[in-house]
Amino acid sequence: MKQAVRQIAVLAALLTLALFICRLTMFRTYTVRIPISDTMRARLEKDGVQTSVGAPHVLEVGDVRVRPGYVSLQIHPDQAGETEIQIRDQSGEQTWHFYLHVSPLGTVYDPQTEGFSGDSALMVAFTLFWLAVSAVMTWHFFQMKGPSFYAYTTIFYAGFAIFTLVTGLVTLVVTVRHILHPEHFSMFDGYSAINSASVHFMILTTPAILAFAAAMMISNIALLRHERIRLRNFLGILISLLLVAGNAIGWMLFSSDVSGSEMEVRIRNTLNNTYATVFAYFECMLAGSVICGVKAARHQPTLDRDFIVILGCWFRKDGSLPPLLRGRADRAISFWREQKESTGKEAVFIPSGGQGRNETMPEAEAIRRYLLSQGVPESAILPETRSANTYQNMAFSKEIIQDVRPDGRTVFATTNYHVFRSGIWAAQAGLTAEGIGGKTKWWFWPNAFMRECIGLLQRRWKQEVILLVLLLAIFGLLSIIL
Repeated sequence: MKQAVRQIAVLAALLTLALFICRLTMFRTYTVRIPISDTMRARLEKDGVQTSVGAPHVLEVGDVRVRPGYVSLQIHPDQAGETEIQIRDQSGEQTWHFYLHVSPLGTVYDPQTEGFSGDSALMVAFTLFWLAVSAVMTWHFFQMKGPSFYAYTTIFYAGFAIFTLVTGLVTLVVTVRHILHPEHFSMFDGYSAINSASVHFMILTTPAILAFAAAMMISNIALLRHERIRLRNFLGILISLLLVAGNAIGWMLFSSDVSGSEMEVRIRNTLNNTYATVFAYFECMLAGSVICGVKAARHQPTLDRDFIVILGCWFRKDGSLPPLLRGRADRAISFWREQKESTGKEAVFIPSGGQGRNETMPEAEAIRRYLLSQGVPESAILPETRSANTYQNMAFSKEIIQDVRPDGRTVFATTNYHVFRSGIWAAQAGLTAEGIGGKTKWWFWPNAFMRECIGLLQRRWKQEVILLVLLLAIFGLLSIIL
């Protein structure tokens, strides 16, 4: 993550430098555009346009042209200050008044449109920044391979690559419109694209969120038809309702009329952006978790493993394996046989799991018996019978590996929805390993995976809060300034 932050900081510095150079060398003048009707256009084209400057020492008006829908004036700054400019037709029946400011650096600022010298270059720079950040995030996401993939950082890369891409595309559309039709798309639109990035992201991703919520609802209803009615089995429905309600509240806030003083409008926009930032943040984290979880579940490690750790879970009182645990064991056996047939290398199984209060034997022993029933030789099985959770599965299995072959290559087998989180536990236990996932019912996977996502975020709630506060500060400040 530190490398990505450094790269983004360098990008921001380079774009700022390029923007400053462009401002000094290319954008010395500013063009004012005043909307006019077709009737006024015909009159001005026939009679001409007269201009006068209240303080000629501040700036001078250059080329004046009558265009379809507007009159354009080239403004050349001379020295710092502000002045009124008056434009009228020959008869004096129609007059326009507006003020311009010139900064000490010679930048012309138009308070009527919020435009200024080089504003198009600024919009291009912001567009390039968002798209470049998305490219950096995407590149780092695909660089996370093997055991390094199982990290919270990977979730950030995936989620915020989407956020910055959508924001960059929105800013790109606004920038192109501002460059091609500045009379219709002023810098107000540009500022809105910048300080309301979270609002635009939330609006544009609404269809995807609603589709995801519907899929979660359908799978959860199917789950309740097959499983016992208990609180944990309602998680998918709860997530779906929260997503739909969150979007509905957002649309109500964004579509309501805003009136009052300029400060009241800014406060209202800041509150809207704050809400959208919170929602977009968790939306990105959810998207990142789903992407990482699916990729981890579909991953196929190379067939060169010395050990296969099978993560245990509940089994039946007679010692037989229920579908969930049998799916893990079968996936491990499938990998073991595929590797043996392809390379001739026979890996050692490490079924891992201790004995719970209501269990008749250690989970590892139940898995060992199943492996033997499937034709696995007893010499290829080294049970780990002390662990009580996933972290201990990894830590105690590592001790066995260190005793047998410290440099051995390891793969762990678990259920598909549990692969990514298990990989994080393996990394924290110091076990370098990749995961493979056993299949489960389509209606069981989404609800169980949501529990995994919540577990991932819950363990890092302090870091999540710090990052969220930082984002709120950035977009809140932009709302007040812009």
